[in-house]
Amino acid sequence: MADGRHRSAQPTAKDYDATTLTHEFEQLMRTKRFNRLQEQSQPRSRTQSPAPFTMSSPSIPPPPSRAPPPPPSAGAPAASPKPSNSALRGLPVFPSPPQDPASLKFFNLLKGLSVTPTKYENPGLLDEALCVIPLDRLYSEAEEESQIMQAQAASVGGKPEWGYQDCVIRALLRWFKGSFFQFVNNPPCSKCHMPTIAQGMTPPTPDETARGASRVELYRCSDNSCGAHERFPRYSDVWQLLQSRRGRVGEWANCFSMFCRAVGARVRWVWNSEDYVWTEVYSEHQRRWVHVDACEGAWDQPRLYTEGWQRKISYCVAFSIDGATDVTRRYVRSFSRHGSPRTRAPEEVVLWSIHEIRRKRREGLKATDLRRLQKEDEREEKELRCYMASALAAEINNMLPRHLVGRPEDQKHPGARQGASTEWLAARGHGNTGPDRSPEGRLLSYGGLAGASTFIQSLGVADSLTKATAVALGDQPAPLESPAPHHAMHT
Repeated sequence: MADGRHRSAQPTAKDYDATTLTHEFEQLMRTKRFNRLQEQSQPRSRTQSPAPFTMSSPSIPPPPSRAPPPPPSAGAPAASPKPSNSALRGLPVFPSPPQDPASLKFFNLLKGLSVTPTKYENPGLLDEALCVIPLDRLYSEAEEESQIMQAQAASVGGKPEWGYQDCVIRALLRWFKGSFFQFVNNPPCSKCHMPTIAQGMTPPTPDETARGASRVELYRCSDNSCGAHERFPRYSDVWQLLQSRRGRVGEWANCFSMFCRAVGARVRWVWNSEDYVWTEVYSEHQRRWVHVDACEGAWDQPRLYTEGWQRKISYCVAFSIDGATDVTRRYVRSFSRHGSPRTRAPEEVVLWSIHEIRRKRREGLKATDLRRLQKEDEREEKELRCYMASALAAEINNMLPRHLVGRPEDQKHPGARQGASTEWLAARGHGNTGPDRSPEGRLLSYGGLAGASTFIQSLGVADSLTKATAVALGDQPAPLESPAPHHAMHT
């Protein structure tokens, strides 16, 4: 050799195992990321030559320097630009209070939205709701459904999918959508009952404002001989919704969430930054929060909006009497395909806002209740991370050699959106209602995502390989879960 160093014979594939390769890959990606961050964080003058870079080992990064950076020379910028979010993606996020007007505005928005579920704790309101709900009918349907599930589980020696309280909410969902609440697109004329034409917005009257209508839509009768105008107040007061029994998505989610609270369920009101809302109900049987969309009659279909409607989502925040939680990972399983940029505030501010709302809502709770909620938070965080791991398993599945791949399996996707006219959906940006027809990649012949997970575990390097791939892809940590069951929509 020209440099005088002795090189040993190149090792064969038998000299390596999966653990060694994974460890070396981790070290390589750590070194690469460290070098990139170091280059972006250290300011350089225009005349300063780069310092020589030496490494004692090809797999061990050099220790960071504690010396202060040299002062910039004349004409050089005072400070180097901050590293981009893409460079810092995947690093731990620490809560930080808002420092700029945009972040403060977003925090105030979340704080205002967090008040919504507190209205469901009014005893008089809940009593009024119970007078409207046909409890005997719902309990009878729930008992019948629960017994059927128990019999099915007993026949295979397993556990019922849903408990009795879950069946009560499912019966409430069917009744609410089919018999109680009405979806309104253009309200009919109150005089001649002809269709109306939208005329824009109009200021609310004092009476409408007192009933929680911050905005009012104005419509004109399509019959020229009538010419009457129809007002459509967008009420947020649940008391008024019990009387009007009509509205759009916001009114549906607001009223149904209150009904769920009236029958004894723990409820979340979920806000989506793309102008949509729905409900989450806690299942004591499954010890997790379950997605419920009253307007669609959807139960436990969190991927309905992304994979069913092809919507891109940036923020999904769930509010309850116990605080707030960022549940975006439950509804966006693939951020590359269905995620929208989260630019309203830095992630540090979002995390701080969530913690601040939790702290306010949990002040004065007993120590036992605080511990219970903390355990639930930890369990849910683990669930949300598992969703990210499931997406990572899908990426690994697509990288597998073709000789390990079977025929692609048909994927079931949540149904298209119901309950609104095509024109209204198009105006709101919800026109894509068909199933997700984009390529899903290759699937393992022995079980799709679950097969990918089994394959990784069979190598004995599941944890380390997952971490290494996450570093390589630059993704944040995401549950191994099969596609959500497609339940029939109840009309």
